[in-house]
Amino acid sequence: MKYFITGATGFVGGRVARQLVEAGHQVNAIARTPEKASDLAELGISIYKGDVTEKETMRDAMQGVDGVFHIAGWYKIGVRDKSPGYKINVLGTRNVLELMQELEVPKGVYTSSLAVNSDTEGKVVDEDYRFEGQHLTVYDETKAEAHDIADEFIDQGLPLVIVQPGLIYGPGDTSTVRTTLIQFLTGKLPLLPKETAYAWAHVDDVARGHILAMEKGTPGENYFICGPVYTIVEALEIASDLTNIPLPKLRAAPGMLKAMAAFMGLVEKIIPLPEAYTYEGLRTTAGVTYIGDNSKAKEELGFNPRPLREGLKETLEHELALLQEE
Repeated sequence: MKYFITGATGFVGGRVARQLVEAGHQVNAIARTPEKASDLAELGISIYKGDVTEKETMRDAMQGVDGVFHIAGWYKIGVRDKSPGYKINVLGTRNVLELMQELEVPKGVYTSSLAVNSDTEGKVVDEDYRFEGQHLTVYDETKAEAHDIADEFIDQGLPLVIVQPGLIYGPGDTSTVRTTLIQFLTGKLPLLPKETAYAWAHVDDVARGHILAMEKGTPGENYFICGPVYTIVEALEIASDLTNIPLPKLRAAPGMLKAMAAFMGLVEKIIPLPEAYTYEGLRTTAGVTYIGDNSKAKEELGFNPRPLREGLKETLEHELALLQEE
């Protein structure tokens, strides 16, 4: 089979591309700077110069493929310039799906997120859940709008499957999840937020979930390809047990972090702040729960994410090795 991927130079997209090649498929991918995708080209992936925000740059790469994986996305929390969020997540999604429709691609998989549900306030929700209210971040908001666009195209008959990962971790991560793990490993983690919980999935399992959605997913359906639910405290207790590195004793209650977020929301209008200390950065750790039930993906796709302890062990060993090289 021949597939087209957006976001192949990213954390999840790169893993999907590699797994497809390993399974014997042909892969076309776009990159804003093809020279920086040489590792993908070495695997036999055809790299085209393109950008999801420029629809026509993707046409040649998408021509004649059996399926489309739209994985590219903007994921930033607490940055000052949030304008790329709308361009990439919203307009980019519309561009990809319009082109898929025009070229009559037989099937597509779109990467949404549990973040479209925002804070579930402790409830482990499923695919039928619909969030109503104010999103906590521009990322959440733009991914929710993009998800609505995907639903619009599905209503028009586009053979599209939607997948929704939760928190994604693993070797090669560059997000705030990795920052937290590095701070923990180096003894620089100042505190742990109480009650904040995520559905933790290793990047390789999330990538596999995408391919299962292409192979077995029912067009028009969405699947939570997330992992088991743990609070940040519980996850780092596992990390501490694996490494014998003690955790910080300070635990921050949701109310304290919300108050800090409100104050920093005023400060950041005057001076730049580190991303973790902005309104968004603090608010998204203030007892929020971005969690979901992956039963549907397990039953219908055969999705089987590894236990958190197993995935964290590999990830921490990888990060420790990198720290020792510095």
